[in-house]
Amino acid sequence: MAAARQTERTAAAEAMRPHDHGDCIRRVLDEAERRASEDRVNFTPVRRHALEILLESHAAMPAYGLLKRLDEDGFGSQPPVAYRALDFLMEQGFVHKVERLNAFVACMYPDESHAPAFLICRNCHSVAETCVSPSPAALLREARAAGFAIERSVMEAEGLCRACAEEGSAPCR
Repeated sequence: MAAARQTERTAAAEAMRPHDHGDCIRRVLDEAERRASEDRVNFTPVRRHALEILLESHAAMPAYGLLKRLDEDGFGSQPPVAYRALDFLMEQGFVHKVERLNAFVACMYPDESHAPAFLICRNCHSVAETCVSPSPAALLREARAAGFAIERSVMEAEGLCRACAEEGSAPCR
């Protein structure tokens, strides 16, 4: 099972590859609804819709972009609308913040505890979530040895996705 999960994760982590995106959306929404029900947390219509918006593509979205979409869809135009939804979604592990872009992306693995790492295309801004197994454990060991209590860690790599590389976008220098 672990090998199957790792193979699935490796394939799923490459959101930049062609895949059935409708299946991605259904899988994540189903898991979010299941967990919210199981944990007895209020998965309100605005929270659900915010997650749906973030699931539309594998690109990160700034909070104000989400707010604009929520407003267009009748959920209100005040910043707390988006920020409260994002806070809830991050707290539940349904959304991650991509620090490099100061934006948010739907979690592709809401059914498991993990330390996400992000592959960010500097050209089209697509974001693929992946996990790098040994790094979080090594970081935790080093932090413990230093007497440091990690509250949050972020791993992000910037480069070119396959489509942009094939288009011939020049690499960063």
